[in-house]
Amino acid sequence: MLHVRSIWNGAISFGLVSIPIKLVNATESHAVSFRQIHTEDGGRIRYRKVCELEDREVTQAEIGKAYEDADGAMIPITDEDLSQLPIPTARTIEIVAFVPEDRIDPLQMGSAYYLAASGAPAAKPYTLLREALKRSNRVAIAKFALRGRERLGMLRVVGDAIAMHGLLWPDEVRAPEGVAPEGGVTVRDQELDLADALMDTLGEIDLDDLHDEYREAVEEVVAAKAAGERPPESREEAAPGKVLDLMAALESSVRAARESRGGEGGGTDEEAEVRSLSQRKTASRRTPKETGGKKSTSTAAKKTAAKKAEPKKSTAKSGASAPAKKTAAKGTAKKAAGRSTAKESARSTGRSTAKKTASRRRSA
Repeated sequence: MLHVRSIWNGAISFGLVSIPIKLVNATESHAVSFRQIHTEDGGRIRYRKVCELEDREVTQAEIGKAYEDADGAMIPITDEDLSQLPIPTARTIEIVAFVPEDRIDPLQMGSAYYLAASGAPAAKPYTLLREALKRSNRVAIAKFALRGRERLGMLRVVGDAIAMHGLLWPDEVRAPEGVAPEGGVTVRDQELDLADALMDTLGEIDLDDLHDEYREAVEEVVAAKAAGERPPESREEAAPGKVLDLMAALESSVRAARESRGGEGGGTDEEAEVRSLSQRKTASRRTPKETGGKKSTSTAAKKTAAKKAEPKKSTAKSGASAPAKKTAAKGTAKKAAGRSTAKESARSTGRSTAKKTASRRRSA
């Protein structure tokens, strides 16, 4: 059980099944916060709630809420007005659908919460919903009410728990109009090659290894000031300038990435070689005709090696018998791999015949 204060108590409505749960925050901020002070004497600066009409500070009991109309008029809205509204999800997370997770646009995702089972009776239905989500490889879309308004949520499994992400309503996500560069922009193949090489060199990373370096530096400054010491000097980094030559910038980036990752086994020149688009296309789209061309190249190389290995023509003609010549002729019609074997056989037969002839001459 999480030892975190719950921010909402209610139930998950899963058809006719009701699962009592507590809603707790799944994330926490570690950012260093500051207070505003009066620089002359260090006094705290506080904001006071003042009525503009009476020009006086008012208490919390005197403060209500209102809707500001288009012309600036204030329309008072009371808690009683809102309590009359029909909100079926006031105390219920109502599951309305199950969809594949990739159907959810990351732009819609907001705050994250854990749903903790509330009490022993909730254990069985909670586990049922969790295992059903696991087996289906889907997420649940739900409606719930929090802080005075109805919201949309997505339920998914995280470890042995069910988590819920608050979602924006689809009409709250803006279309990316006017964001991309206007006009046609041409990117050369060489630039894409270098971009691919840079991505290969940087490779992957364990997200757990990432940390907030700025927060750590701020904490060092605060600790030094609290101890009456001089804050550590920060390392000055060159200000980024305008990229005039994209190719040069990419090449420099690849070199820098190789140097930074070299000691970690992250990348070498061979591992992050720049492969052109034509090379990548050839490797992935090689046709049978191209494959045959590669075989003929290999055959030509074997022919050259066989010619270098064979003896002088005069020796072969004088020492080889007629059967050996026929064997060599047949070998010429065969593939290059078989040709070298035939010629070796011819040479062996020629040597044997020459020895027999010399032996007959000596006995005569």
